Amino acid sequence: MISLDEFVNYWEGVGFAKFLRLFWYYFLVEAPRYIIMDFVVLMFYFVNKRLKRKRWAEARRQFFEERPLVSVIIPGKNEGKHIYKLARSLNEQTYKNFELIIVDDGSDDDTPIICKDLQKHGFIDLFLRNDVRGGKASAANLALRYTKGKYIIHFDADCSFNRDAIENVLVPFYYNPKIGAVGGNLEVRNTDESLATTLQTIEYMKSITTGRIVTSHLGIYAIISGAFGAFRKDILDQVNGWDIGPGLDGDITMKIRKKGYKIHFEPTATGLTSVPRNFSILAKQRLRWDKSIVRFRVRKHRDVFLPSESFRLSNFISSGENILFNVILNFHWYLYGLDIIFNYSQMLLYIFLMNQLMYSTSNYLQFFMALTVVEKPRTKLKLLLYIPLMALYNGYFLRIVRTIAHTRELLFRSSYNDPWNPPKSSNQARRLKI
Repeated sequence: MISLDEFVNYWEGVGFAKFLRLFWYYFLVEAPRYIIMDFVVLMFYFVNKRLKRKRWAEARRQFFEERPLVSVIIPGKNEGKHIYKLARSLNEQTYKNFELIIVDDGSDDDTPIICKDLQKHGFIDLFLRNDVRGGKASAANLALRYTKGKYIIHFDADCSFNRDAIENVLVPFYYNPKIGAVGGNLEVRNTDESLATTLQTIEYMKSITTGRIVTSHLGIYAIISGAFGAFRKDILDQVNGWDIGPGLDGDITMKIRKKGYKIHFEPTATGLTSVPRNFSILAKQRLRWDKSIVRFRVRKHRDVFLPSESFRLSNFISSGENILFNVILNFHWYLYGLDIIFNYSQMLLYIFLMNQLMYSTSNYLQFFMALTVVEKPRTKLKLLLYIPLMALYNGYFLRIVRTIAHTRELLFRSSYNDPWNPPKSSNQARRLKI
């Protein structure tokens, strides 16, 4: 092991040119994108929020004056244990003019009994059931056919929501009529359950709350989470609802973007979700999520990169940024690693420690930025102790999982064999090339 003095003396003698040569990936790729850009855009976000507060207040007044009927749809399988808590959460919403439709996608637990009881007592307006599982998109589209509302809100059953969540996710439609869909904010409910859930809490603060404020402000917001999103009903009808996933939330966001509508992220519309409690379950979840960027952005929606009458620069940048940073540069990171291993093998321990130091510093900066936009920031301060672990979590664990997912999808189109969808749905998607 090396001492602190040896570490400091070593790097003092390296020189600027060699230091930049060793860590160019951090200085030229990651720091500009995830530190500098986030900081600059957040500053614009706060200034813009202050300057336009009267316009937002007018949008809220118009929303409550109209009081549109809203349809809340919740498709799911074996979600019975979550339904009561969710229904109670929705019953306490500040906005009351909504219908609640739950679709049971072939559950084999007590979901039908629980939902029929809740419907009988007025907590659910309509309960629908697929006797044979058709997949989440199929269940969501079934609910969509029965909706009567002007706006559709899609929730996941295992979430709960702040009392003003529905109200806040709908006001943006009255702020800008070009907005076609609004993504809600998600924070982690089970932070203290394990190390895995704690690290995911920090990740959600950075990548969802901060990250989506930034991409929304830049006009390149790419994914309305399936757990909490609001849509104009007429636009969902235009795009024929959801296509078969996994990754159907990013897919429908791009379908709406391609119709020319704006996509907005609303950080004040907040829900809580439970995340995987151990790294094994988390890896399986991310393997499924990470395949979707290849399937949908690289393949299905590759037309956003081609010149056509419907070409839009914002869609080009939105998909391009996503593919560049999550796929291309992810693979390129391994070339960078091999370069370091083969050319600087005698310095690996020093490089690893400096790498940890720089990324931990970056993670602290990102965390403090996130504290300016999350709810109840003081309760998040206990997470400061875990920040140094984020370099290992993001830099190695999630990167390796992401690489496996991208490789499997690029070479074997493995998303079509994912048990998340029933085989008949995946086979249909393969035939339709979606």
